[in-house]
Order: sequence, then structure tokens, then C-alpha cells
Amino acid sequence: MNARARVWRGRRAVAAGAVATVLAVAGPLAAPTAAADPGPAAGRQDRHRSDDGTDGAHRRSTGADDRKNDSGSGKGTARRHRSAPVKGPVLAAADAAGVPTGDGVHRSLDPAVHDGALATLNLAVADATTGTLLYGSGENTPATPASTTKLATAVAALALIPPTTRIATTVVRGSDPGSITLVGGGDPTLTALPADQVRVGGQPVDADTAPASLTDLAARTAAALKAAGTTTVRLGYDTSLYTGPLLHPEHDATNIAAVTPLMVDEGRIDPKSPDEAPARVFDPAGQAAGAFADRLRAEGVAVDGTPARTTAPAGAAAIAEVRSPTVPRLVERLLTTSDNTLAEAVARQVAIAAGKPASFEGASAATLQALTALAVPTAGVVLNDGSGLSSKNLIPPITLTELLARAAAPDHPGLRPVLTGLPVAGFTGTLVNRFGARSGAAGAAGVVRAKTGTLSGVATLAGTVVDADGRVLVFALMSRTNGSDARGAVDRIVARIAACGCR
Repeated sequence: MNARARVWRGRRAVAAGAVATVLAVAGPLAAPTAAADPGPAAGRQDRHRSDDGTDGAHRRSTGADDRKNDSGSGKGTARRHRSAPVKGPVLAAADAAGVPTGDGVHRSLDPAVHDGALATLNLAVADATTGTLLYGSGENTPATPASTTKLATAVAALALIPPTTRIATTVVRGSDPGSITLVGGGDPTLTALPADQVRVGGQPVDADTAPASLTDLAARTAAALKAAGTTTVRLGYDTSLYTGPLLHPEHDATNIAAVTPLMVDEGRIDPKSPDEAPARVFDPAGQAAGAFADRLRAEGVAVDGTPARTTAPAGAAAIAEVRSPTVPRLVERLLTTSDNTLAEAVARQVAIAAGKPASFEGASAATLQALTALAVPTAGVVLNDGSGLSSKNLIPPITLTELLARAAAPDHPGLRPVLTGLPVAGFTGTLVNRFGARSGAAGAAGVVRAKTGTLSGVATLAGTVVDADGRVLVFALMSRTNGSDARGAVDRIVARIAACGCR
């Protein structure tokens, strides 16, 4: 077994079992080698929160509305590091000797679930191996999911879209002689940066995760044009793939870009910005087309005038194209960094795969349809987007645990990237600054993988945890509160599960 498939042992050794095996198959999500000393923020993009409650101490506010679920406070924020590296899955499963019971879980969690910082708390805890509900409180009651909505988006994408699928950005012949059209296929990760400057969550990319390059597309286009004897073109750009509103109802030009099928670097004004909620351009498609024109000129192809919005002719011959990482890699990325812009793009790919309009409404309907086909309970589920920015979304805790259980089930191997994409407590993504030494939850660092979610007055966390007997449990905690330590209280509940044999 290679380094990416090894189990992090931390405070206790756990036997490698079925869940560890299926996680290893799903594809690596390399975590950074942690340093002993704190360092600068590394571009974490869990975008919906105004502070992160690191180790019980809150970050300073940036003045942004704290509806923006899971984002840190932005540029220059301190990042806590661990002294041990994490590589690959942080999960394992023990044999039946360590099977937890409902009474055991209840005894362990009872003090923590009454923490005053949580106010209203709906929760579900289940055995990942059997799917048995071990403990619930309001588990069937719909609650605001915030960014845990992305679990539904991810499961639907992996269920409907073939795993080898890559999103293409294409250049085709235009309707007029001497014209070409840049066609957006829905890949917001398309980058204008040189390969050695690309970062995802602050980390360099590898061959599997590297985004498509606008520079490569321009070079291929220029080569094809020159081969045909063309050195001057008029450039149009096509964004007709998506329908419906361009802007999310919670659009603020930082936590999410305008939702368009053509953009580079997710519409960031500064593509190298380390901010979790960076400033976005007003017109991502127009900016992408302009950047493409500049690169064509650098390749020796003149571009007449300013690129204009158009619709590519039906059946137009392709001149060149570039393709994104595969959908499973995109799913891992959107979960680890809680990327709203990417989540909405993937949700539209779900809509396209289901034959529905590529819009907020069409994507939400397609996601619900996919969950129903997987026999995931959807009673009370209301979706208005794929990212969880909408405060009108509703999901019961039992649905979130069922999504996680499906991802771990042996009969759904294609859903494994849902698990491998979850941030690791204390180490990666949106959990890098949680479960720290002063949090009261440090014992769960490294043995929890979970999707975070925070909106104004809402704190959610759903994922997997290895208990003291090495048993993998799935959980969903959904709190509505105005308490300042809601995230910390949620983390302490999960830490109790990790410390519990619960038999």
C-alpha cells in the first residue's frame, strides 16, 4: 500500500478495514506536510463564515456579512499547523467486537449536546458499516444545511456523471469567415496562470488536479489557425450553456462569482490571492475572452476589435480545446475548500446530465432526483442552489448521514470521492484551524473528516469519525444559534464520539 493509502494512527492504532480500503481506491487528496510553527494562510476557501473559531479564539471580522458560510477572515490570517504529516485517508474500520450501541453513544454525547452555545441542535449519528442510526435528536427535522449542501451536490454529480468526464473549454469556427468563438463548457477552474503558480487550497497541484490552461488553449488555437493560413481573427465568446439568473441571490462578488460557463480562475480579480473570499470581476466571461485574446496575440495571431458575446454555430468545427480535471477530482476540490463557485458549476453539470436546464432551479431539481434514485431519504429536503449559500435550503440530519453512508457503501464505489474530499480535522481544508490544542476537541484531530457549514446563526458539520474502538461512524450536527462558540461546541461533540467506545 502506497503512502497515500496509509492510515494516520495518531493517538491510537486502528486496524485497516473495509472503509480504509474503499477510501484508498477513490484517489488521493494529498494533505500538506505540516510544519511545527504557524505559517500564513494558504488560500483556504471554505467560504461562508466571518470567523473560524480557531482553538476557541475568533478571528477578527473583515466586515463581510457572516452569511458567507465557512470562509475565514481572509488575507494574512494565521494558520495552525500540526507536526505530523497526513497522507491519504484518515479512516479505518475495526471488526464487530467494537460495534457501538445507541445507549453508549447517548451516554457519551449527552453532556455536550446541551451546550448553551448550540441553542437548537438537530443531529444524527450512525454506524458507517451497517448504516444503523445510533443516536438522533430531531434527525428527521429539516434544518439549514449551509455548506453541507455540497454533500448532496457531490453525491449527485458522482452518481450521474461518468468518472472519466472532463469539462471542455473549446474554440470553434465562427459563423462568419475569419471569426472564431470561445465556448464556455462550465469549467470555472480554467486558469490563466503559469503551471508553477497554480495553487488549490494553498498547495501546488499535481497531474491529476492541475486545471486546464487558457495559455495552452491559445497556443493550440494559434497553431491550428496558422496551419490553415490564418493570422488575423475576430473573436466571439459563447455562454449559452447556462440558463436562468447569472447571480446567486446571495451574490457579493467575493464568496461566489457570477455563475457563467466561461471564466478563468473562478473570476478572481487577483488569481493568486490567498484570500478565502477574494474580490471577483464584474464580468467573468468577458474577462476570460479578453485574456484569451491577449494570449492569441502573444502567439502571433492578431485579434480585431474587442471580443463580443455570440452563440457558436450548431455543429461548428472545433479548432482546439482544453479539459478540466475529472469530475471526481473537482468534487474533492469543492468539498475540501468549500468552493461555492465550483459547487455551482458542478451542480449545473448534474443538471445537464439529467437533461434539465443548467440553472439554479434545474440543478436543484436534478440533485434531488439523483438522491431519490439512490434511495437517500429526501422528505423535507429543499434545495435552491448547489453550494449552500442559500439560507432557504433545508436538509434533515438523517439525509446527510445517509449521503455519507452511501459514499462508504461497497455497492457505490463511484461515490468514494465524497469521503476522500472531506477536510481532515486539524490538518486540511476548512478544518485546518479547528480541533486545535485549546479547542477542547483536540483528541479528534486526524480521526475526523467532515464538511463544514456556517451561515449567519447556523453552524453545521457532517462527516466521518473513528471512535476509540476503531469503528467508523457518520454524523451530522446542525445547530441554529447566535452563540459565538457554536463551531467549537459542535467540534467538542464530535471529539466525544472519537473518544467513545460507545458499547
